[in-house]
Amino acid sequence: MKQCLANAQPRWTRRKQERPQELLDAALTIFSEKGFSGARLEDVAKSAGVSKGTVYLYYSNKEELLKAVVKEHVSPIVEEAKSLLEPEKSSATLIREAIHLWWLKYGSTKLSSITKIVLSEANAFPELARFFYDEVVRPWWDYLESVLKRGISRGEFTDIDTEYAAQVLCAPLVTLGLWKRTMDGCCGVETNPMRYIEAHIQMVLNGLTCPHTARVA
Repeated sequence: MKQCLANAQPRWTRRKQERPQELLDAALTIFSEKGFSGARLEDVAKSAGVSKGTVYLYYSNKEELLKAVVKEHVSPIVEEAKSLLEPEKSSATLIREAIHLWWLKYGSTKLSSITKIVLSEANAFPELARFFYDEVVRPWWDYLESVLKRGISRGEFTDIDTEYAAQVLCAPLVTLGLWKRTMDGCCGVETNPMRYIEAHIQMVLNGLTCPHTARVA
């Protein structure tokens, strides 16, 4: 009997501990399907299989819920990119790895709908746009700029405006993510993301590479 009670308590506790993650997963699905303005906390609750009141126990409004999704699923990606930084790696390799990581963990998933949401709702919800910039955009720009500066200091890259070059590195990825979630398939032309990304990488790195460094193939 004691053994049965001991087993029951951890099971209930685990269920309670898992609830915030279940709400975030449900929120991502609803935001992805309905956008930010169209999403309701009632929809999130229904998708998660809980009452609306349960959602309010964790998040006061849908702005806080979307912020939590970003912090849980998007913010860690740049930290993962930083973990790839090893002294023996070339800066070109780091750029390539960062771009592929971003597409694998963000651009090719439901998370990429967050970019569309933020861009379309920025004027109506400037605080949300600022949060996304501070939490996601700026850290990625800063990381890529640090890699570009590393490449210049090691004689791998030509001297360049690293601040704006970092932004230029990101812009085509944003375009790809938006295109795949909106126009792709509607125009009779389906974009191959891997070919797109590889073309982007080759153009960028061959433009950056110093004359004495092997060209990127």
